[in-house]
Amino acid sequence: MKGELLENQQDQAEKEAVRKRHFVFRLNVFFFVTFLLFSVLVVQLAFLQFVQVDEMRAREETESTISITIAPIRGNIFDRNGYPIAYTESTQSLFYRAERGADPDQVIALAYRLADIFAIYGEPEKALSASDIIKRMDVGYDLNKRFTKAPGYLSQPRRIKESLSQREIAYILEHRDELRGVEIVEESIRRYDPDTIAVQLIGYLREYGTASNPNQAAYLSKYRENNEQQRYLPDEYVGYDGLEFMYQDVLRGTNGKKTYRIDARQKIVGTHSVEYPRKGNNLILSLHKDVQLAAENAILEHLEWLRGEEGKTYNKSGTQAVAGYAVAMEVETGHVVAMASMPDYDTNVWRGGITTTKDYQEIQFRVSNGAIRERYADLPDGEHSRHPTSLVPPGSTMKPLTVLIGLNEGVITPKTKYVDRGFFAFGRDGSRIKNSGGTAFGTLDPASAIRRSSNAFMAEMVGNALYRKYPNPVEIWDSYMKQFGLGVSTESGLPGESAGDAYYFKTAKDASEQAAMVFASFGQQGRYTALQLAQYATMLANRGKRLKPQFVREITDYEGHLIERFDQPIVLNEVDIPDEYWDVVEEGMETSVSYAFSDFPYDFRRKTGTSESDIAGRRVENAVFIAYAPRKNPKLAVAVVVPEGGFGSWGAAPIARKIFDAYDKYIGLQ
Repeated sequence: MKGELLENQQDQAEKEAVRKRHFVFRLNVFFFVTFLLFSVLVVQLAFLQFVQVDEMRAREETESTISITIAPIRGNIFDRNGYPIAYTESTQSLFYRAERGADPDQVIALAYRLADIFAIYGEPEKALSASDIIKRMDVGYDLNKRFTKAPGYLSQPRRIKESLSQREIAYILEHRDELRGVEIVEESIRRYDPDTIAVQLIGYLREYGTASNPNQAAYLSKYRENNEQQRYLPDEYVGYDGLEFMYQDVLRGTNGKKTYRIDARQKIVGTHSVEYPRKGNNLILSLHKDVQLAAENAILEHLEWLRGEEGKTYNKSGTQAVAGYAVAMEVETGHVVAMASMPDYDTNVWRGGITTTKDYQEIQFRVSNGAIRERYADLPDGEHSRHPTSLVPPGSTMKPLTVLIGLNEGVITPKTKYVDRGFFAFGRDGSRIKNSGGTAFGTLDPASAIRRSSNAFMAEMVGNALYRKYPNPVEIWDSYMKQFGLGVSTESGLPGESAGDAYYFKTAKDASEQAAMVFASFGQQGRYTALQLAQYATMLANRGKRLKPQFVREITDYEGHLIERFDQPIVLNEVDIPDEYWDVVEEGMETSVSYAFSDFPYDFRRKTGTSESDIAGRRVENAVFIAYAPRKNPKLAVAVVVPEGGFGSWGAAPIARKIFDAYDKYIGLQ
């Protein structure tokens, strides 16, 4: 047994010795291979440094890089409930990058080849001719090789066609080796809701290089600076009006970059690298899609009614109305729930749709937002000048403010009595201011003067009284107008907003201060926008706070994460007027409004207006209406303007009723 044990121990020792010899051998082989590889690397580096140094330096001098800007995906615009109004879709576009010294014959042949591809594999209505394609290639000559202009930067790809069909994409990818210089690129395209929701407020996009309006060009010019993340591409679509313009920086995002290595002939060599753009942020508006559509449809339906048989029966002076404007603003915050400028148009036409002067002429008056600026009637060229624009005098909707001014300046008291004879005569020539229809209302106090809409009371007891009391009555009147947002910007921030057209100073100069004050007292010495009147109505509802109109409730990133919220009112200014004077105005604004509000379930306050405009040698009547509801703790203020719409109670009030009903249905007036 001991012999066997000893033998086993000897065998184990021999095996251990063999393993150690094998390990040492493998370790030596590893060190040898490592040394060999290191030696090869050293030799190769030495060869590059001492033998190929001139060749490497030459390649470095002949090769460089070019960077192509990638425009970001634009943020979306939603209504307050997340309904997409303006949104971005992905599309495949064909680009062409010109090469220095390229053979013109080959370039022209490529244009013809692409035209054939588009005609065979694309949608017929989107086909492009070879002439169109060579222009978009921007190579500096036409199909006949005639010089047309200096070509653009060679490093900048030119968009040839967007929204390629699947068949076009498949064919081009299959034959890309034959189509030198072209590349399919994924990019974003702007879409607008087909229901045309608040199109003038939302705005539209156009190519950056087509900026013609000096204000737009000045605003956008900062992106010509050498800022790679912000710089616009010449054919990039940017905001040109409305919120698309106002929030251009928020919606756009920042550029990306694609970098290529090129040789001395500017041909691409090797692979490319990409820095992806950052997507733009989203806007969540205060606008409510259904309330907005209710306002738009109410205007169009009522315009049709005004021109129909019933309109001719009840409102003879409103049968020529062709446009209407309305704004609904929340009293507590100043958030705009609806802004309608009708008739409107489809903003999708700007993306490749408007190609001729005739196309633009068909929509030229509808493009402008008549709720914030002057807009001509949507009539054929020449005929529009014979009708009032969107800026009209407020008429009797001014009377609540007139009484407030009279009370605050002490020319009347809440209990002042006035015998209304149907007119007020003033001046050396005895000019007469008459009530509507010459009606004599008898004994009135300030509240009933508003309710009965007495021109005579306003003219004699406030306008003329201020003229007699002060050496500078027009300046005092102007101060009140501006405190209530009339004759100044609402400070909404919308591009092109009008401050209105106050002309009482001109009347004072051309006629007399007395005439200016008398006519101003019942709303005939200025023209204002629907947005200004809505801000004014909101100020009546909240008793003296002028709120900035707000259109955006939230800004989120592209994925919907909150960045900023706008849920607090912005008070622009506040007037200090005793509550007892506001009580008088509130009592007076309980006026009759024809059939429009006969079954309205809320106690509300309103004022109709029928203002006059002299146009093309004739006098027309404009329908104006302001209101807020409910009377206690008001939630919504509405202003409606229908140029040439006749009496405010018939021409404008029915539109406001439908807006209130829609708001109550979808949001709630309680």
